[in-house]
Amino acid sequence: MAHLLLLEYIAYRSLRNERLYRDHVDLFAESDDYLIERFRLPRPVLLELCNTLEPALRTRTKRSNPVPPHVQVLSALGFLATGTFQRELGDRVGISQSTISRGLQQVVDGIVQLVPQYIRFPYTDQEQIPVKRAFHAIAGLPNTIGAIDCTHVRIKGPSPDPFPYLNRRQYHSINVQIICDAQNHLLNVVSRFPGGALDSYILQNSSVGVHLEQGDAGDAWLIGKYLCGINCSTATVGLYSILMTFFLLGDHEYALAPWLMTPLTNPETEQEVAYNERHARAHSTAKHSIRLLKKRWMCLDETGGGKLLYKPEKVCRMIMACCVLHNMAMKSGVPLDLQPPYQPPHYNVGPEPFRHPENSHAVQVRQQLIRRM
Repeated sequence: MAHLLLLEYIAYRSLRNERLYRDHVDLFAESDDYLIERFRLPRPVLLELCNTLEPALRTRTKRSNPVPPHVQVLSALGFLATGTFQRELGDRVGISQSTISRGLQQVVDGIVQLVPQYIRFPYTDQEQIPVKRAFHAIAGLPNTIGAIDCTHVRIKGPSPDPFPYLNRRQYHSINVQIICDAQNHLLNVVSRFPGGALDSYILQNSSVGVHLEQGDAGDAWLIGKYLCGINCSTATVGLYSILMTFFLLGDHEYALAPWLMTPLTNPETEQEVAYNERHARAHSTAKHSIRLLKKRWMCLDETGGGKLLYKPEKVCRMIMACCVLHNMAMKSGVPLDLQPPYQPPHYNVGPEPFRHPENSHAVQVRQQLIRRM
């Protein structure tokens, strides 16, 4: 009798400890509308991304039924697209929310490795020509190779020192620098500075800012002076600088530089008003790119008061992953219903938030540019 009871207990314990697995639903069998709505990318792009990340996501495990790489990718994209771990998604693919959360970082890290492939700043003449043409077509400003702006991504105040992450709007954030082209593709992203960092400080300490400050912009001024002769007029030198250099377009948060054009605070002449108008039209692409980025990947959008509850380092990598995915979506022509935010500029309504010291060479270059309006 005792032996029968022992056998019954062993059988009961094996049944109790048996792990139950739900079937993994093939989400790629869903419609294109379903995939774009929930994962923001069409089927061919999703398949390519899954194939690229598969070697890194196919982990070894002693347990049976590991989570397939494509399920990890789609689960992570579902979170980035909404900012929440959807129970519906977990139920459909047969995994729990905790499993989705654990796999998120692996997917994010894999996507960040694709940054050099999808986010590239146009340093060479060959890369700059199409960017310049596109900006000239929409605003009439010559030699523009990018519009620059910053945006804040709300986070939970990190411990033990949350103060550096407190921005001017009095919430904790990461201040992200974005440089885009006229088609809203991201050319450069800097995602490592706390919310309290000034936009101009981020640019000065970014690779693009250092490169432009030490390289092409200064060379154009020197070459112009060499071609004109040492006794040539400042106006002629400025004209050669315009013809031979290139510009980023920034708002009043940035210091005017020979390679970075900012608007005039109080335009007086018709040419100055025209310059501000064209500058605002071209620079609005940066604002629009940020709106597109945050609407497509809503985990970055703080409009509803939401915030990312992760350490700053992890949030920074999530931001970079979203920027890579944004460029993938733009390259594939994924539709997103969002109208351009351009409005007529009103730069003379008040003082600048921060008064930067003027660069005399930059002032002369901007004046030459204004005279061409």
